[in-house]
Amino acid sequence: MSKSLKRVRAALEEAGLPVEILEVENARTAQEAAESVGCALDQIAKSIIFRAEQSGAAVLFLTAGGNRVCAEKASALAGEPLGKADAALIRGQTGFAIGGVSPVGHLTPIRAWIDPRLLEFDHVWAAAGTPRHLFALDAHVLPGLTGAVAAEFTE
Repeated sequence: MSKSLKRVRAALEEAGLPVEILEVENARTAQEAAESVGCALDQIAKSIIFRAEQSGAAVLFLTAGGNRVCAEKASALAGEPLGKADAALIRGQTGFAIGGVSPVGHLTPIRAWIDPRLLEFDHVWAAAGTPRHLFALDAHVLPGLTGAVAAEFTE
């Protein structure tokens, strides 16, 4: 089991949540993930990482699978301009590779916001630390679990 997957499992267990992590053929994109588990595209909680240009910190936007993050709205929420996070920043600050970034189990604390669209579902699916592993959880647990603030930031 990869270190990333172990961190996600441990974070879920520590939160007292049932841990059932599924291995699928491929879940690198939200569409692939939705097809793999047989759910609606918007039930996939995408973890989108940006680089805060002034602080250099990674910031997390959890969005519904069919939505796109609006960079201007996201920057306004973060209080500083946001840019593209490269693979090294994502790996260094979250511990995850692109395509497998989980909303939980990050190496360092991360500021986060959540798309209200995700909260319209009873449960959602998220990456479990690799592009081949997913877990489901009650959507309403996500804000408390991740420290994410519900806000409008999609296009």
